[in-house]
Amino acid sequence: MRPRLRRAGRPTCSYAGAVSPDPSSARLHVVTGKGGTGKTTVAAALALALAADGRSVLLVETEGRQGIAQLFDTAPLPYEERRVAVARGGGEVRALAIDVEEALLDYLDMFYNLRRAGRALRKMGAIDFATAIAPGLRDVLITGKIKEAVSRRKDGHPVYDAVVVDAPPTGRITRFLGVTGEMSQLARSGPIKTQSDGVMAVLKSPQTAVHLVTILEDMPVQETADAIAELREAGLPIGSVIVNLATEPVLPPADLARAADDGLTGADLAPALAAAHLPGDGAVAEALATQTVEHARRWAAQDALRDDVEALGQPTVELPLLTGPVDLGSLFELAGRLEEHLLAEDVAA
Repeated sequence: MRPRLRRAGRPTCSYAGAVSPDPSSARLHVVTGKGGTGKTTVAAALALALAADGRSVLLVETEGRQGIAQLFDTAPLPYEERRVAVARGGGEVRALAIDVEEALLDYLDMFYNLRRAGRALRKMGAIDFATAIAPGLRDVLITGKIKEAVSRRKDGHPVYDAVVVDAPPTGRITRFLGVTGEMSQLARSGPIKTQSDGVMAVLKSPQTAVHLVTILEDMPVQETADAIAELREAGLPIGSVIVNLATEPVLPPADLARAADDGLTGADLAPALAAAHLPGDGAVAEALATQTVEHARRWAAQDALRDDVEALGQPTVELPLLTGPVDLGSLFELAGRLEEHLLAEDVAA
């Protein structure tokens, strides 16, 4: 197997006939991915990218982990939209951690003028009970709040240029986005029916793009493929596949291919170690040869998975593995890569 060298982080688009949302028209960006792929980091970086040049973006957390607050090194987010970053060109990112109880109170107030009664229900523990026996209710409330943020207007203009959602993992993303449609089928009329239809109209429109984060490992790539198939069947619009934590090879192409195919021995490395005036006894040379072969074969296996990612038929972009902990500087670096990708998509569209 001869490894193909592709620069990690360089935006690469693979359309393969797929119909993808025009990034200039998509205003709701739903980010999902298998646990451990870094979807929250990617969602935060995407929010920064979309906020560039003076735009206003809302970053929404749905799982109550306060991951966004940790990334932006701020206090835990309350149930209010709070600025967490200023983007290039003066744009801003505001963040919201959705509290299910408060979302239900908003819903009762909006459609039934029952906020006071809702607060009484919360004191009685009725809201916790309701969401426990009907888990789908939680997702209905969250997607309803997201739709409200996307649709909110002031002086005739959208309050936010884009809304980015750090959504549940790929294993339940289709259920999360589709449960409101099931609610619509159960309610034949009234506010619940109207609200449910409104949410699904946004989620299935060109305003929405569901982006999937993966890494170059078998299980995440397969789970991404399964999620794309489910999303397509459900009629939900798919955006980009974002390959996160991509690494660079540390050997030239010819040496990488040789090490992956034929392996190396300590004897192969001994002359080079001697020429560099480095210790080259048998044990050291053999250990270095073993590490070199492992690196080359790991890279070859990861590179082969790029074919599987391209076969998914969606625009793709790679983000690099950054050294050290993820901080605001790291987010801006990733945001720059995503800006390039969004621009490339815009040109291709």
